[in-house]
Amino acid sequence: MEARISLMELLEGIHDPRRARGKRHPLPALLGLAVVAMLAGMTSYEAIVQYGKERGWEFLQHLGFTTRWGLCKATYSRVFRRIDVADFEARVGQWIQVRLGPGDAPHISIDGKTARGSRDGDTPGVHLVSAYAPDVKAVLAQLRVDAKTNEHKAALELLGVLPVQGKVLTGDALFTHRDVCAAVLEGGGDYVLPVKENQPTLSKDIAAVFAEPEAGFSPPPDRAARGRNRARL
Repeated sequence: MEARISLMELLEGIHDPRRARGKRHPLPALLGLAVVAMLAGMTSYEAIVQYGKERGWEFLQHLGFTTRWGLCKATYSRVFRRIDVADFEARVGQWIQVRLGPGDAPHISIDGKTARGSRDGDTPGVHLVSAYAPDVKAVLAQLRVDAKTNEHKAALELLGVLPVQGKVLTGDALFTHRDVCAAVLEGGGDYVLPVKENQPTLSKDIAAVFAEPEAGFSPPPDRAARGRNRARL
């Protein structure tokens, strides 16, 4: 069977926009450390750097580092401002997805949130829409959006690349749209989405269905006959 592509092989394909002069660390090594550290719960550039240093030089060499000097928070800040972040996230998502079996992630949750620590002064924080698989505790894919009003569009883009066959998609009421539901069904999945005041007509229709009395059952013929006989007495 063909071997699965490794994370480092995927990261090798990302374009390095840095100039050769002053380039101290290979880009795949920097990104590989970022992925491993984030999987371990690190959420800031400083925490990523500290995570790598705590694990020692041998660990960093396995990721492709060629020198132990110069690894710092500023390095990551410069790198992530210049690389194609969407390409990076897509490659990490691909690496995670190919390691999931058919039944490993039956539930996918679509959610939008602002990345913690991404706000810088007057510059607003980075807002992301992510597809999260709670059963394996992994983000399968995510997209950056300019504002929360674009989460609907981002969700449709995610559904264009996510394998949803046989899976159940959930999300908040912001994703309760006809085109989102249609995309899930076309992909062979199902969805459970809430309906709130932003969909007044649909909300009333659902309330009306559940307000209808339960269907009754006709009594057995002998019981019905006894009832008629008693009425004649």
